[in-house]
This record gives sequence, C-alpha cells and structure tokens, in this order.
Amino acid sequence: MARKSTITLIAVLISLLGSGVFAGGKIAYFAAASQNGFNQATYEGVQEMAAARGYETAVFDGQFDAAVQFSQVEDVLASGNFDGFIIAPNDNVGIAGAVEQVIAAGKPIATVLFPVGPEMNSLEPQVEGITATVASPPVPGATIQAEGVVEFCADKNPCNVIILIGAKIFPFDNLRLETYQSVLAQHENIKVLAVGEGYYSPEVGLNAMTDMLQANSDVHAVLSNADQQMAGADIALEAAGYNVPDLYIMGGGAAHVAIEAIRSGRWDATLAYFPKTMGALAMEQIANAIEGKPVRNAINMDEEGPVQALIDKSVLDANPDFVAEWQQ
Repeated sequence: MARKSTITLIAVLISLLGSGVFAGGKIAYFAAASQNGFNQATYEGVQEMAAARGYETAVFDGQFDAAVQFSQVEDVLASGNFDGFIIAPNDNVGIAGAVEQVIAAGKPIATVLFPVGPEMNSLEPQVEGITATVASPPVPGATIQAEGVVEFCADKNPCNVIILIGAKIFPFDNLRLETYQSVLAQHENIKVLAVGEGYYSPEVGLNAMTDMLQANSDVHAVLSNADQQMAGADIALEAAGYNVPDLYIMGGGAAHVAIEAIRSGRWDATLAYFPKTMGALAMEQIANAIEGKPVRNAINMDEEGPVQALIDKSVLDANPDFVAEWQQ
C-alpha cells in the first residue's frame, strides 16, 4: 500500500513539473535601478507570473550604471544558481556581450523596455539566441508625444516648449530627444526654450525645471519621457507662478501620479509603457522557453496594454476602471 502511494505521489509530481506548476527554477531580474518605481513595477509583474508558473525570482540593482549591470550579469551567470534571466538594460548596446555569455551558457534571457542591440526600434532579436524582447520602440512613441505638443501649439506663435528628458547618457533617451526635436523643428511657431535632464526622479526633475525656469519665461508646454521627473517639474512650475492646467503637460510611463493628474485636468497626456504587464509577459516567455513551450520573440508593448498607449482624458473617461500599474 505504501509503495502504491509513493508511486502515485511521484506521478503527481511529474505531472506538475511537466505543467510548469512546480517547475522549481530560479529567475534573475536585472533592474536598471531597483529603487526606480518603474523597475519595481516590472519586477512585480515578473514575480506574479513566476509564482503562477512555479518559479522563484531575485532582483539585482543596476544602479543606472551600465558597467555595474554588465558585471552583475556575469557574476550571476557564473554562480550557476539561476535558470533564466530578464534584463532592463542600462546600455542596450554595451550589454550585448553579457547577453551573449548567457546565451552561450544555454540559459534563456529576455529584455524588457528596450531591445538589446543597436537598432532600438527593432523588436526582432538582434543578438542571436535571445529569447524575447518585450518593449516599446522609442521613435514611434516619441513621435506621438511630440505631435501632441504640435497640436496644442497650432494656434500659438510663438509656442514655447521645455523638454525634460531622462538622461542624455542613455542611447534610448538620446533617440527620444532627437525625435522630439526633429518633429518640433518642422513647425516655425514652436520654440524649444531649453532641454533638461530629470534622471527619472521627482527631485532631480524639480531642480532641473527650477533652473530652466530661472533662465526662461513664458512657457506654454512641457514634454517629458518620464512621469517621475514631470511630477517634480510640476512643483517647479507652480512655484514659478504658472497655472499648470493652462499648460500642455505630456509625461511618459502612465504612473499613478500622471493618471490622477490627467483625470483631474491638470496634465494632458502620458505615453504608457505598462511595466507590470511587461514584466509578466517577459517572465511568461522565459518560463515557456525553459519548459519547451512556444515563445513570442518580439512583443510590442504599444499594443499589449489594457488601454491604448497614449493616454489622455478621453481614454480615461472611456476606461473608468483603469488603474496605473506603478506609482512613480
């Protein structure tokens, strides 16, 4: 009788292993910076999907430093303790060497937010063997953002704009900035007063906007790729005497602060990246790769969110139950 029970238990365990419910593997998530709200929300998505599929996870803090992140990937790979890798790259080109080492070791690896490789608008794997890219191409999204400013500025001459980018040291932010400037430059009535760096931080965004407002006046619109730094810029604008709802405010990320500001009419729009959904989709592909199931190699987050990527008040009015996937 005991032998029969043991055989039955083994059969159940084998069934569970085959279904992925009790896979028992461990997945490493390499955050661009683990204290960053967007990265935290991405990791939440990774954790939830991992738990549902029977995997453990661990997060590593890239500190917004490409060299630190590269070394982390190498060290974690050398430890032999992880079965799959997910990375939010700080340097989408420079990290390729570490990704190649992971692939050579036979471990699946997915990239989130940005592709790995020189073509930031291509979601197809640029490093042979990469498991999945779950990201939003920077140029289409940045173009849509800038076109929102153009529409607002149509009846203003001049229309004075401030751009608050994340950081120029990041290739993807440089590409976004170039796209913003290219679109806005096509309209003679639009004048870019200044370009600042917010480093994805409310505090840094506040300081950067304060400095730019001291040197420039009569601002009509602020264009940013990150809601976190826009939250700080909002404080600086109000402190400088602006009635923020009168301005055109475009953020990026669809953080809670942006969704609430848009609902109230204070801000105008944000370009969503849906970090929690993105993390879950990346983890799903890693689990599928480990378990020998079909994998989606290229997932465009502009098309995968619960609502459309460019969120304004009309979108929120049509989707009253929408909840932001991260704080800021």
